[in-house]
Amino acid sequence: MAQALDLDLVKVAPQAKPPVCKILDYGKYRFEMQKKEKEAKKNQKVIELKEIRLSLNIDTNDFNTKVNQAAKFLQQGHKVKVSIRFRGREMAHTSLGIDVEQRFAQALEGKAVVDKQPKLEGRSMMMFLSPSPTK
Repeated sequence: MAQALDLDLVKVAPQAKPPVCKILDYGKYRFEMQKKEKEAKKNQKVIELKEIRLSLNIDTNDFNTKVNQAAKFLQQGHKVKVSIRFRGREMAHTSLGIDVEQRFAQALEGKAVVDKQPKLEGRSMMMFLSPSPTK
């Protein structure tokens, strides 16, 4: 029957009992499926992770600049990783790093939600922020 119409017999749902088949032009069917996949990929939103690096003894103006940059990233819908790298004797004062990161999170209150609280890993402390859900 498919040969008489110069079309192909295509299994649409092979797992179904009995398997579902259609008589159609396979080349056109494949093209339509690829087109749907491309459209779905285009509509997906890619969330990128941006990093802001701070130091333990950061000055007020530098801190505000970093906060503004993080706010810009969050407004674009990206997640932000805030990290502090401890050098030498700074490892003895990790509590100061927690204070800096908490202050950073409070400066972005309303714009960001803390995904992961500040955590020390090796010589660096990291905290993850994501854009706050809009109402």
